[in-house]
Amino acid sequence: MNAAWQGVSLLLDPYVILVMFIAGLFGLFMGAIPGLSATMAVALLVPVTFFMEPVPALAAIVMATAVAIFAGDIPSALLRIPGTPSSAAYTEDAYKLTQKGQAELALGVSLVGSAIGGIFGAIVLAFLAPWLADFALRFSTFEYFWLAALGLTCAAFIGGDQPMRGFVSLLVGLFVATIGIDPVAGFPRFSFGNAELMGGINFIAAMVGMFALAEVLRHVTAMKPFERAKHAPTGSIFKGVGRVLLKYKMGLIRGNLLGVVIGILPGAGSDIAAWITYAVAKRFSKEPEKFGTGHVEGLVDAGGANNSGLAGAWVPALVFGIPGDSITAIVIGVLYMKGMNPGPTVFLYEPQLVYGVFASFFLANLLLLPMGWAAIKTSKQILNVPRDVLMPVILLFCVVGTFAMNNTVFGVGVMLVFGLLAWLMEENGFPIAPAILGLVLGGVLESNFMTSMINSGGNLLAFFERPIAGVLGVITILIWLSPFAVLVYRRRQAQAAPG
Repeated sequence: MNAAWQGVSLLLDPYVILVMFIAGLFGLFMGAIPGLSATMAVALLVPVTFFMEPVPALAAIVMATAVAIFAGDIPSALLRIPGTPSSAAYTEDAYKLTQKGQAELALGVSLVGSAIGGIFGAIVLAFLAPWLADFALRFSTFEYFWLAALGLTCAAFIGGDQPMRGFVSLLVGLFVATIGIDPVAGFPRFSFGNAELMGGINFIAAMVGMFALAEVLRHVTAMKPFERAKHAPTGSIFKGVGRVLLKYKMGLIRGNLLGVVIGILPGAGSDIAAWITYAVAKRFSKEPEKFGTGHVEGLVDAGGANNSGLAGAWVPALVFGIPGDSITAIVIGVLYMKGMNPGPTVFLYEPQLVYGVFASFFLANLLLLPMGWAAIKTSKQILNVPRDVLMPVILLFCVVGTFAMNNTVFGVGVMLVFGLLAWLMEENGFPIAPAILGLVLGGVLESNFMTSMINSGGNLLAFFERPIAGVLGVITILIWLSPFAVLVYRRRQAQAAPG
């Protein structure tokens, strides 16, 4: 209890509140501009957090992501362009509500639903993470190897509708993770005699390039001009919201639960949580035919799942050091940078910092209500910021931020190379999230595998001898085999079909 109070006290420092407020404004702006996602907001925020203590740095990231996820709903409703990928699931309904003259209701439901979802996710995070951390203290290198393997597997299979492209993207990330000194033998790999490459690829610089620079390149090469907002809500934002949430209360609860569960899965995150929750809402709705025609029920379910999934993704990141999504992949880098090695021991040695992060989720989602209201009221001005002015500013932030990491141009070079790589991958239909998880988890997978092999004297069966490792290993291998099982089943079905 003393650690929890210390964490809350750290958060209630006026300096931290001011940092969260500024980060919230930044997140609102980044989320509301189509194409500038919550992940990109975090990537651009990381260089600024170099100069902060752990609690304000992490609170700024929590605040920016919480409001950016909601702000993505604003262009969805007003322009039919999702500001962030997690808003895409219900864009059609939100925009058609605007066409019916109900933009205030659509945005009000999204705002309040996001705040409720975020607080629900924070409650689950605060209760589940310490319990899991206590459990994870029993883990050895065998369990961590299987956890990393399971996380990489989920990233490839869950991350999109084309698992093979996700797998190729994953291999790219794993290859990049091998650059530098071998963690066990100390032998340099793919460094070509370059001293900076021997230290490996800084994945913060890589992610700034993959999310921010890639978006700049997309804008430069885009043929279609940016659409400007024509509508702006002027009435009461919260009028009728309570009645809607009360009517669809079971959907709101279901959406929050699904959001947290899916958010905890490595590689899934808020985007997939929103799509799955929207599909489930339509499946169990009494009026499924109204979905896609300006029906508010999908917004209630999926809007809440967005923000609850955000908190859920922090559970594996804090407890096991396994990122739940691309945002927490960046967060893990920040945790290492601040000396808070993610894993169960951080709950033992620095519990006040962990409780400070938990408290920041509650505060961020409470602050979301007034900040979201202000963003909706000024939405027309935010959406009409000229892209030709915005993109050079983002590029400047990328260069300055990556240079500031080590005061060398090597970080800038890494950012440029990985920005170009991410742009080429996305232009050819390869998702970049699996590559990022491969980059983050590749070292964890390798070091735990090699240490386990040394400890077991090269006995592969040792990976299944401990109960938890055995269960994790069997689950992972079953997922690996599942595509072959599906293929065999479909062939037998085709052979059994008449004609």
